[in-house]
Amino acid sequence: MTQPDLSAAYGLSGPDATLKLYRDWAKTYDESFAGAMDYRLPAHVARAFVAAGGAGPVLDVGAGTGLLAERLREMGFQGEIDALDLSAEMLAEAGEKQLYRHLIAADVTKPLPLPDAAPYRGIVSSGTFTNGHVGPEGLPPLIAAAAPGAVFALSVNRKHWAGTGFEAALRELADSGAIRDLQVIDVEIYGKAAAERDPGHAGDLAAIVLFHKA
Repeated sequence: MTQPDLSAAYGLSGPDATLKLYRDWAKTYDESFAGAMDYRLPAHVARAFVAAGGAGPVLDVGAGTGLLAERLREMGFQGEIDALDLSAEMLAEAGEKQLYRHLIAADVTKPLPLPDAAPYRGIVSSGTFTNGHVGPEGLPPLIAAAAPGAVFALSVNRKHWAGTGFEAALRELADSGAIRDLQVIDVEIYGKAAAERDPGHAGDLAAIVLFHKA
C-alpha cells in the first residue's frame, strides 16, 4: 500500500475518499507527516487561541490525532477539550493520548451531534480548512455550536483561502453581526525539515482567523 501523503490529502474529493485516506494514515500520521514535516501549524493556532484569552470547554475541529490539543496542554491550557473529526480511526489515535473529554465523529459541514455540554466557549482548528477538505461552508455549524463571546482560532490554508471564498464569507459574517473582532494572521505551516521532505509544499502559508462570536 502506498503511504498517504500531503499531495493525496490535498487532492481529496468527497467524504468517502477522506475517510479512506485517513483510515490508512492514522497509525503513522504523527511520525510520517507531523514529525517529518516539522508541522508547526497546531502550535501557531494554540498560541493564538491562548493569547486571545480562549477558555474551555473547547471544540477541536478536525482534531485528527490530537496535535492541537497537545500543543494547548503544553502551553498550560487546563480547560476541557472535545475532539471532532470525520475519521473514527484518527479519533481513536487521539483518544489514546487522553487529551479529550469527548470524541465526536461527524461531518463539520452539517449540523453537529454535540454532547450536552455544548455550546462551547472556544472553537479551534488546525489543518481542516485546507485543499481537498473543508471550505467556508463549515463556518456556520461551528458558530451555531458556540456560546456568545466564544473565541475562535481557525487555520485556513492560504491557497485554499484564495480559491474558496473565505474572505467574502467572513466579511458577510462580520457585517451581519454574527462575529466580531476579526483578525487574520499569516503563519508558516512547516519548519525547515519540510524543505527536504516535500519541497513543493515546504513554503505553504496559513491564515489564522481569530474572532469572537457576537
